[in-house]
Amino acid sequence: MSEAVIIQYSSGAPLSIDAIRDDLLALGVRSGDTLLVHSSLSTIGWVCGGPVSVIMALESALTVSGTLVMPAHTSHVSDPALWCNPTVPPDWVDKIRETMPAFDPDVTPTRGMGVIPECFRSQADVLRSNHPHDSFVARGPHAGEIVSDHPLQNGLGENSPLGALYDLDAKVLLLGVGHESNTSLHLAEYRARYPNKRDVTNGAPVLVGGKRRWATIRHLDYKVSDFNRIGHAFAQETRASSFGYIGRAQSILFSMRDLVDYAVGWMEQNR
Repeated sequence: MSEAVIIQYSSGAPLSIDAIRDDLLALGVRSGDTLLVHSSLSTIGWVCGGPVSVIMALESALTVSGTLVMPAHTSHVSDPALWCNPTVPPDWVDKIRETMPAFDPDVTPTRGMGVIPECFRSQADVLRSNHPHDSFVARGPHAGEIVSDHPLQNGLGENSPLGALYDLDAKVLLLGVGHESNTSLHLAEYRARYPNKRDVTNGAPVLVGGKRRWATIRHLDYKVSDFNRIGHAFAQETRASSFGYIGRAQSILFSMRDLVDYAVGWMEQNR
């Protein structure tokens, strides 16, 4: 969405840090929360200061006692033989594998996460987990606890930042996006038992002792096609989701632990 379209889409005054913070508080974000945010800046409307202001508003609502977390995934740091959006010519694959820069948490940009996490990951005192596909970024008292020791295998599983967020009883904010963007549901996939559940392998260049090497990475064959159905059922059956607007962005706030526990049962009954 172009900036001109966003200006037309917005109504009233441009959105400020204070206005976004007030909307967050009205939705249920509280001082001291650990908050995992999935976001779309363009849905909010025209924000004075863009992604920087959204981050400042989030941290103003959380205060210094809260911890802000976002996904910083990097699907482009992966095996080019598996790329499908778009594919590359088969005779390019070996060359790409040989020359792709290794994942570096300080340097490698996000892909497909939106401008808010991409802005957040480069700010001072933000910590990033060291996973070439599934990294998370965090700032606040629990940041180190969340992003340290991110295992290479099963990067969205029990020992990942998602597991740490579950243990911390984090909240999840879907800011202008739906449950199809909700990474916490991948933790439920790891925990649930359902037919045809299987692992797949991928790869990525990583740094080991300062030297680049190609690593084979195993993870669950994720299925996101039913995530919106799960989120809708959770909201209908538990009444545990808070719905509202951040600017013009339809948004949802809920307990990650409540959703994951519900989703495990839903997957086991419906997959």
